[in-house]
Amino acid sequence: MLSTEHNALLTRVGPGTGLGALMRQYWQPAALIEELEGARPVRRVRLLGENLVLFRDQSGRLALLDRHCAHRGADLSFGRVEDGGLRCPFHGWLFDAGGACLEQPAEPVGSNFCRRIRQTAYPCRVANGIVFAFMGTGEPPALPAFDCFAAPEAYTFAFKGLIECNWLQALEVGIDPAHASYLHRFFEDEDTAGAYGRQFRDATIGAAMPMTRILREFARPDIEVETTAFGLRIAALRRLNDAETHIRVTNMAFPHAIVIPMSQEMTITQWHVPVDDTHCYWYAIFTSFAAPVDKVRMREQRLQLYALPDYVPRRNRSNDYGFDAGEQARRTYTGMGDDINVHDQWAVESMGPIQDRTREHLGASDKAIAACRRLLLRAIRDVAEGRPPPLVLAPDAAARLGGPPSIDAIGPAEGWQAYWLAQDRRRRAAAPWNAVLSEAA
Repeated sequence: MLSTEHNALLTRVGPGTGLGALMRQYWQPAALIEELEGARPVRRVRLLGENLVLFRDQSGRLALLDRHCAHRGADLSFGRVEDGGLRCPFHGWLFDAGGACLEQPAEPVGSNFCRRIRQTAYPCRVANGIVFAFMGTGEPPALPAFDCFAAPEAYTFAFKGLIECNWLQALEVGIDPAHASYLHRFFEDEDTAGAYGRQFRDATIGAAMPMTRILREFARPDIEVETTAFGLRIAALRRLNDAETHIRVTNMAFPHAIVIPMSQEMTITQWHVPVDDTHCYWYAIFTSFAAPVDKVRMREQRLQLYALPDYVPRRNRSNDYGFDAGEQARRTYTGMGDDINVHDQWAVESMGPIQDRTREHLGASDKAIAACRRLLLRAIRDVAEGRPPPLVLAPDAAARLGGPPSIDAIGPAEGWQAYWLAQDRRRRAAAPWNAVLSEAA
């Protein structure tokens, strides 16, 4: 249970808020690079409570500007990409990627007024399909050498989806191992041969133990939480028999990402990015340790579930998330289909736009959620008092922070820690792209 003050502190992200100041210390996913494809590479963005416009200029440079023109506030997302920048259709003011005003064609000849005008602009960079923006002040931090950034583009796939609630609700479902045995329970297993790219349906652990069966039949995991250099490591242990334990290791990468196993060959790095106080996007990079990712197949799968241009889930509050009472009685715990993202979306949106955490009652299985909130509150205080928060890294420190390792495995009940780390090392060493990186180093 949180106080009203702490709940507000952890959920309000706009300029001038404590959490907003913390979030602006980090690179934030702002769009998928695919959103700038086509003849007009301009995209509206709302991020951390600010209205922005993302565009690519004629030289290929990415830019993220305040959406409202510095002249009289017209919407620059309707602007013209020309002459080295984005031109406002209202009076023709032209802004470059750095926010400098290049032209004011309605002003008198010889006027130097434009030299005094600067549109708010944030630096951008692209990493494996996602456009990241830095909305803070000073030098941006380096991105850590996580697998999702280290892997070549062919071994990754990026996507996103809208969630209509506060960002913290979305993050907290991702660091809650216990819910998977209930919210994502399937009453029957299926042949995983046709389940490529689908979490929990694309995994057989060990010789013949589907992940869906493990979650269904071993529904009370022991949960261990460890503080790490990147945030939190969370181990969920499901004792299968006297000798064997199912080990699922996931991570919270500060301040708002999770790194989780999708299958034996693929992990997901997923950010829960505040659009504003009551909406967020999940952005994900799927990283393969085996073959290159079948991007066409994974994108087609997800476009059946999400509607462009805003990546809105087709199953949502307006249609009761596709709820079917017959399905709930016979096939799935929720009655909301096979996509676990829909299950999560229902759970977190049903709490309300901003969950009232003064009314909750955390149990022992919520230890990762409690640990995450403590980290966030401490980091907000550090920023307010002028100290650097976690994971704001110089390039040399960022280069040393790889992984984070994340895995599903069945191992020995005794010595499971050494077992899963050895499994991860073997998988990592066998990855074709990791071998190339090692040789280059």
